[in-house]
Amino acid sequence: MKKNKRGFTLVEIMIVVAIIALLAAIAIPNLLRARLTAAQASAQATLRTISTAMESYAAGHQGNYPLTDEIEADLVNVTPPYLNENYCDDAIRNLYTFDCTSTAGGYSIVANPQSTTGGIVYTITTGGVLTPGSPQQ
Repeated sequence: MKKNKRGFTLVEIMIVVAIIALLAAIAIPNLLRARLTAAQASAQATLRTISTAMESYAAGHQGNYPLTDEIEADLVNVTPPYLNENYCDDAIRNLYTFDCTSTAGGYSIVANPQSTTGGIVYTITTGGVLTPGSPQQ
């Protein structure tokens, strides 16, 4: 009795593996770059949100901004809140943390990347001036 054996040869399997490896080599860096770009855009948007809350607070308080230690109490824990959450804590949000420094006369908020992918440090200051820094290595 003769049995027909069907299957893939070693060469065919190696070709398929090589094609998959080539596609992965192209797709994975693009995916990582897209993730980093999205995190940077999110950091900029968060900085603008915090800045808008600070400016709104100052507009209603004779031009005085909340002090650094009182940001959560003055912007989050009020009705209605200026911010939905305290972004100035140490929590990582979309690969960034936000360091807030505020006096009655002005503020500076820095978005620091928390990954080793070379994210950009962003800073926003009084009046909503957003400046990108150099990529973090």
